[in-house]
Amino acid sequence: MSFDPQTLTYNDAGLIPAIAQDATSGEVLMMAWMNAEAVTRTLETGQVTYWSRSRQEFWVKGATSGHTQALVGFRVDCDRDCILMEVNQIGAACHTGRRTCCYTAVENGDEIEVVKLPQDPPSA
Repeated sequence: MSFDPQTLTYNDAGLIPAIAQDATSGEVLMMAWMNAEAVTRTLETGQVTYWSRSRQEFWVKGATSGHTQALVGFRVDCDRDCILMEVNQIGAACHTGRRTCCYTAVENGDEIEVVKLPQDPPSA
């Protein structure tokens, strides 16, 4: 059976949540939004393409930063209202410079930063 992005369940804005997971380690890297065209572009090019809600435009991950996501696997959840993409991440996935956007844990009612920003190498 061939896949048709139109068979996914999108919200009222025509978007679906898309989770990026490191294909090797299984680490959850980020969540962003896709519309049907972003899904199609991602599957056709192998470069993950999201829909930027703030800029109202397509966003090819890494196009400006160089922190790219190459698609390895593409999965649809049981309700067809969420996507899981296995990716090869080059550089940081998060705009803060961290490898993952999921860097804050909540433990015993407190927020704890569990992934620190990478340190600049010492100058020679």
